[in-house]
Amino acid sequence: MLFNTNDQLPSIVESFNKIIGTKDLSFYFNKNSLVMDTDKITIKLLENYVEIEPTEEIQRQVWPGSEADIVPAHAIVVAAHNGGVVLGAYDGDKMVGFAYGFLGMVPSAAGQYIKHCSHQVGVLPEYRAYGVGFKLKRAQWQVVRSQGVDLITWTYDPLLSLNANLNIAKLGAVCNTYKREYYGEMRDGLNVGLPSDRFQVDWWVNSERVQKRLSREARKKLDLAHFLAAETFKVNTTHLSEAGWEVPEEENVHLPPEDDERPTILMVEIPTDFLALKAADPELGLRWRMHTRAIFEALFARQYLVTDYVYLSGNHARGYYVLSYGDSTLGV
Repeated sequence: MLFNTNDQLPSIVESFNKIIGTKDLSFYFNKNSLVMDTDKITIKLLENYVEIEPTEEIQRQVWPGSEADIVPAHAIVVAAHNGGVVLGAYDGDKMVGFAYGFLGMVPSAAGQYIKHCSHQVGVLPEYRAYGVGFKLKRAQWQVVRSQGVDLITWTYDPLLSLNANLNIAKLGAVCNTYKREYYGEMRDGLNVGLPSDRFQVDWWVNSERVQKRLSREARKKLDLAHFLAAETFKVNTTHLSEAGWEVPEEENVHLPPEDDERPTILMVEIPTDFLALKAADPELGLRWRMHTRAIFEALFARQYLVTDYVYLSGNHARGYYVLSYGDSTLGV
């Protein structure tokens, strides 16, 4: 059921109650909100301007430095009243995060079909360690499924390890699309000075892979040691600079063969804290952008799919994307 007319809005939450139930989730809908039973964070479905207006201030804090890039509340309200989904995360009466998306179309050989385009998920810095982003995405997953939509897409910077861990490892999204300079020259504090390259991820909300990751008994997360022990094919290598930052070694990039000898699984290393790295050394940040752009475009052209992100914590932390050949791992 698609909620895309104003006269349907009053019954959205009641309809979700009937469709969703509470059997396999740690939250439930009531008349006014979607309440987490794991902590004090409340997730609410937002519909009107007064509820949505605080998203502007959260955008200023999450993506500081460019007032022109703020999505105005009135535009988000229009999306909410025409099939879009807007969710707010609250600590008491204070909005601490939000998720905003709208309906889009995907071309295919059989014609176009509807998807949900998740445009923004923002969480105040002081709340990022509490899983608020995951809770917003989990609520979004449930709402979009109830609309009868199978696919959610969004973009993110592939060099951000925290986003990689959330989007790929925890949520179960996959990626085989690399978009160069997707947003043009960005002006906010997080993105200024670098090409705005992005992964576009696909989140197949009814797939076994996603169901497993969002269930109460989610799969045990693999760590880097599992893949190193299996001698997984590593595409790139790095060394540490005198300042302690990961430096890519362009001369040691090893792309897989395009024949029957190609490895089924391989790994690509990225920095564990790219935001700090590029702030300290912008030239090194740009070097990482160009380094990984070439690698991912080549691997996607060879039919590889990003299916996981693994890391090793410690004084010399390491983080790797895991890519699989074809789509045989979509069910895991």
